Amino acid sequence: MRVLSRAVLFLSLIPAAANAQQLLTLEEAIAATLKNNYDILLAKNDSSAAAIDYSYRNAALFPRLNGNLGTTWFNNNTKQILSDGTKRESKGLRSNNVLAQLALNWTLFDGLKMFATRDKLAEFVKLGELAVKNQVISSVAHVITTYYSIVRQKQQLRAIEEQMGLNQERVKLAQYKLDIGAGTKPDVLQAQVDLNAQKAAQLQQQTLIGQLKEELNQLMRIPPGGADYDVPDSIPLNRHLVLVDIQSTADRENPTLLIAQKNIDIAGLALKERRAERFPTVSLNAAYNFNRNRNRAVINTFSTLFNRNYGFNYGFTATIPIFNNFNTRRLIQQAELDVQYFRLSYENQRSLVSLAVIRAYRNYEQLLKALELEESNIVLAKENVDIIFQIYRLGATTYIQLREAQKSLEDAYTRLINARYNTKLAETELLRLKGELVH
Repeated sequence: MRVLSRAVLFLSLIPAAANAQQLLTLEEAIAATLKNNYDILLAKNDSSAAAIDYSYRNAALFPRLNGNLGTTWFNNNTKQILSDGTKRESKGLRSNNVLAQLALNWTLFDGLKMFATRDKLAEFVKLGELAVKNQVISSVAHVITTYYSIVRQKQQLRAIEEQMGLNQERVKLAQYKLDIGAGTKPDVLQAQVDLNAQKAAQLQQQTLIGQLKEELNQLMRIPPGGADYDVPDSIPLNRHLVLVDIQSTADRENPTLLIAQKNIDIAGLALKERRAERFPTVSLNAAYNFNRNRNRAVINTFSTLFNRNYGFNYGFTATIPIFNNFNTRRLIQQAELDVQYFRLSYENQRSLVSLAVIRAYRNYEQLLKALELEESNIVLAKENVDIIFQIYRLGATTYIQLREAQKSLEDAYTRLINARYNTKLAETELLRLKGELVH
């Protein structure tokens, strides 16, 4: 809740960000995404629909009560010839009939199908929750990669600006040497060209950072151009992930596997529903009826001018399935195939997750080793540039050697920054597969 409140505070400070950049932490970005992200909200909407169905889970156990009400007016012409030859004829015989009924039907036994349906609704709610969790993990993983991509490009910008500082010193030194007659004009021009190239790279890097911020804003559902914030300079890494722990936890917590398992449970309950159709259905039927008939006139003396019936009746009905073109058998066989399909799908998904964990962990290990190498290499590259630059000041080395040392330092920075970012991506992927990216 503290992180979420901080995220809300950050979002409230967006209008002021144009004047002073706010520092956006990863926790605040994640909290804003969990609160506002479109994909998460859509997943929650689907889950809410299943929850509404579940709230009426006991409705199948209740009776159904219907009321019927109707009235009919008659206007008839009648002609009768009796056996003794008597003729009776009348026109405009009007009558009115009123019918009212309150009918109850209560299914007492249907092969336990109603209980299987109720349990299936509960499983659909759990499936919806797992779908939301899966979407949350995917969105959080996207936020993490985008967030640290901004950090990565910010580190790259800082490396470019460091190179710009060296190039500015080169321009001054080359110009000084030219002024005292110890240098050449091409050295000055080349130093200026290199400096301008670094300035162009700086502009490109700033543009790239702005684009990545807009992408992160979309994930947090912030309008384009609605926020201008800063991010930290470092990428924290977890260097102590253990393969066995990840594998055991993934079997229990990976949302994709949990969804596959839940589909098996739902298919099993659907099979119970189909098998229940083989059993008789016993229902209690009851009704309260009211019937009134009023005749304006009659042609027979024994006919009634007014008739009213009302009362209560009840009884039981048993519907016994005997033969329905083998439709029930067909539906049961299809439901059994569905169960088998989802079981195979689960085993396949489990195999894919296991393979993905192993690959991601091997990649994580390799990237950690590469990062250690680049961390030691950057120290050497910096020292090399410092030494050659001092020697160049004394005129004991060539401009080409200094430029090559700078290029080596630039490449070392790029490899180091990429190694940090790629290691973070590998770590994030392992936590996503583990199912513990969000607690």
